[in-house]
Amino acid sequence: VYTVNVHGNGKMTLTEMLKSNLLECMHGVDAQPDINMVNDYFSYEHFYVIYCKFWELDTDHDFLISRDDLLRYMNHSLTYRIVERIFMGAPRALTSGVEDRMGYQDFIWFLLSEEEKGTPQAIDYWFLCLDMDGDGKLTPPDMVHFYTEQLHRMECMNQEIVSFEDILCQLSDMICPAKDSEITVKDIKACQMAGCFFNTLFNLNKFLAYEQRDPFLARQEAADGMTDWERFARQEYLRLTADEEEGEELLDDIDGELDYTNMYK
Repeated sequence: VYTVNVHGNGKMTLTEMLKSNLLECMHGVDAQPDINMVNDYFSYEHFYVIYCKFWELDTDHDFLISRDDLLRYMNHSLTYRIVERIFMGAPRALTSGVEDRMGYQDFIWFLLSEEEKGTPQAIDYWFLCLDMDGDGKLTPPDMVHFYTEQLHRMECMNQEIVSFEDILCQLSDMICPAKDSEITVKDIKACQMAGCFFNTLFNLNKFLAYEQRDPFLARQEAADGMTDWERFARQEYLRLTADEEEGEELLDDIDGELDYTNMYK
């Protein structure tokens, strides 16, 4: 639904389905013995990563995520202000049915938008978060509202401070809007820097990673043929399965060291 339902209303129309590659992928699943070779829609690895990321944040396991839970995502990478906008329902109304709580379906929209910010769905999602007055354009007051918190976090981490005036010039050069001091969703979709633009305003970890990136590694990633989401899901899947195997090995070691006969005498 995230990819095919372009209107974002949770209802896939026949036209939307026919315009997508969903039917092609269904045929591909039938022909492919390893379902993980089909990355679109049916990948078990992708499902596993989404579910585990949700489970990691949902510490009380009530299948609901609070603001504080989401703030812990990826080592507190997001700002309070962007999380507040998500829970206000700015990008899309939350569907959990519980006030101030994000459900699993809401989390899927968040995660896919967060880890691949360059898709049309993700751009729409984050643009609505940033557009404070809902006028369809991002102006300096909109952007400074979010960047101020980034600036404060950089100060707390003793990072080099970049003033909002300098950042505004960089963002304008990055997007090249049709009209000065007004960035529209169309402007962002027309450029190739949506992820960098959004991360600058509300994801400090990714913003700093971009500023300190290794050009050689960036060229390697650009040539590997994977999307940002596929790359993230693959890395997380390897991490999660490695942690699981390590935990099982630890339990086996403990079992081997314990003398159960003496324990229950």
